[in-house]
Amino acid sequence: MAIINTVKPEEAEGDVKRVFDAMQNRIGMIPAPMALASVSPFLMKANWQSIEFYTQHPRLSFGLLSTIRYLVAQKLDYAFCTNFNKNFLKLQGMTDEDIEKVTNDPSKAPLEDKERRMVAFVMKAIDTPDDVDSEDMDQLREHGWQDSDIMEALAHGTSMIGASILMKAFKTDVAC
Repeated sequence: MAIINTVKPEEAEGDVKRVFDAMQNRIGMIPAPMALASVSPFLMKANWQSIEFYTQHPRLSFGLLSTIRYLVAQKLDYAFCTNFNKNFLKLQGMTDEDIEKVTNDPSKAPLEDKERRMVAFVMKAIDTPDDVDSEDMDQLREHGWQDSDIMEALAHGTSMIGASILMKAFKTDVAC
């Protein structure tokens, strides 16, 4: 049971109401991390701006970002986002077998080669950040990624760490 008081959708006002309404319109629900963010209108607005940025990103695809979120959430035992993003992967045509393969080896993601390389890089950076080197960066650049793409993909992955801690600390991390 949650140990923090979030804003109920029917009681939301201002930025919180706008975000709740947008989430309901886009995906038909308010994901638990956004419900938790309602405690702070500032954080909710910042989270929403991040979501809008990534959903309109010109090079980081929905499949790539969903795969990153799933793998990081799974690694952190972050129940809500593991299941939430697993559902996104299934909506994109992945089977349970595909998802198991990706979980065991991110380079097996049914994505374009350059996207698989980005997924592998993000997971390497999350697992062993001190091992990331200029060769990793050069390989991604050779596959057409810009430095901004690399930074934004990794930032997207690392944002899951903070969200996982917040959800667990406030006892809101339940599987969807």
